[in-house]
Amino acid sequence: MSYMTRLNRAFSKAPILQLSEQTSYVLFSDCHRGTGNSNDNFLKNRTLYYAALTYYEQEDYTYIELGDGDELWENRCYSRIIDIYRDIFLMFKKLHEENRLYLLYGNHDHCKKNRRYCKKHCSTYQPSYICCNKCHTSEKPADPGHYISLLPCMQFFPALILKNAQTGTELYLTHGHQADFLNSTLAPLSGFLVRWIWKPLEHLGVQDPTSAARNYTRKQTTEKRLTQWARQNHKILIAGHTHRPMTGSPASPYFNTGSCVHPESITCIEISGNALLLVRWRLDTKKNRTIYVKREVLEHVILW
Repeated sequence: MSYMTRLNRAFSKAPILQLSEQTSYVLFSDCHRGTGNSNDNFLKNRTLYYAALTYYEQEDYTYIELGDGDELWENRCYSRIIDIYRDIFLMFKKLHEENRLYLLYGNHDHCKKNRRYCKKHCSTYQPSYICCNKCHTSEKPADPGHYISLLPCMQFFPALILKNAQTGTELYLTHGHQADFLNSTLAPLSGFLVRWIWKPLEHLGVQDPTSAARNYTRKQTTEKRLTQWARQNHKILIAGHTHRPMTGSPASPYFNTGSCVHPESITCIEISGNALLLVRWRLDTKKNRTIYVKREVLEHVILW
C-alpha cells in the first residue's frame, strides 16, 4: 500500500468539525508523555505545556492532539503515564466533558485505535494518591479499590477535517506517520525495536534511526511526501510526526505543529477567526529577574 493510499484511507471516514470565525482550535502533537524517568522527553517541558493548556482552556479553545500524545512504544503501563501527569489528564477530563477534546493516534500510540484498549485504559484510572482536603494542600495514598472517571467513551481517530461551510475552506488533520512506511505499515516492528533496543541504547547516546524526528533524511522524505499529498489533492494538510514546526503556502499547503519535546520550548498551531497562528511557548525573564511562561506568535496565516 502506497503512502498516498494510507493517507486517503485515514481521511475516508474522518469526522468533520465546524470551522468558522466563531470557533477556536489549538493543535498540539508529539507530546510523548512518558513515565517520568530519564527516557521521558516530555518531562522537561511539563510546566510549559500545562501553562499553555490552562491558557487554552480558559480562552475556550477546543483542544486537538494530532497523535503521539503518549509514549506507548517505550512504556507498557499507560496507567503509570496517567498517574505521573494526572493534572494534564484531569484537564483533558474537563475538556472532554465540555466536548472540547479530540485526540488522534500516531505511530507511538497506535494501540489507541483499538476501542477495547481505550475502554480499558482511558475510561477510568486508579490514582496512587488522593488529596486529603478541598484545599489540595496534602495527599495520602489512595485505597487499592479507588478509581475515578477519566475519559469514558473516548474514541481516538486517525484523522479529522475542519470545514467552513460558507467559504468551503477545509483543513485536513492527521499525525503524518502514514507517509512513513517504517512507522505505519511496519509500526509493530518499529515499536518492538524502540522498546527493546533503542530505548536502552538511548542512555548511551545512540539515536533511533527509525525516528523521522531524529533522522534528517527520513524527516525530509516524510515532509516531501506529505507536501506532495497536499498538492495533489489540493488540500491544506496539518500534521505532526517530524517534530519540525512549519507553515505552508498556496504552492505548498503543508503545515506542521512541531512538538512538545524541543529542548527549550513547545510549539502548537492556533486556529481562531480566519487566522492560523504558529505559536511557541517558552520560559523568559522579566527585568526584575522574574521567570514566566511566554507565548510567541512565530507565523500568521490568513485562511480565507
